[in-house]
Amino acid sequence: MLNAFTEIGTLITRDSALRGGRPIIAGTGTCVRTIAVANNQGLSPEEIVADRPQLSLAQVYAALAYYHANKLEIDADIAAEELAYEEGARSSRLPLRP
Repeated sequence: MLNAFTEIGTLITRDSALRGGRPIIAGTGTCVRTIAVANNQGLSPEEIVADRPQLSLAQVYAALAYYHANKLEIDADIAAEELAYEEGARSSRLPLRP
C-alpha cells in the first residue's frame, strides 16, 4: 500500500535482471508496456486496476505517465513484441496434409 508521501519517481524502476531491463512498476513484475497496451486497447486506469488488483491506481497512473514520457521507446518495444509473436505463430504452424 502506498503512503501519502510516495515520490512518484520511485513507482517505476528498471533492473537488467527483471523483464529484460524493461521499465516495470516497482515491487511488481508488471511492465509499463503491459499497462500501456491495456490502456491503448481502451481500458481506463480504473479498469486496469480492477483486472490487476495487486496494483494501485497510483501505480497504473505512474506507468501511464512513464509511457507518455517515453512513448517512442515503449511503442517500439510493443511493436517488436507483436512482430516476434507473429513470427513465432507463423513458424509454429504445421504444414497441412494433402
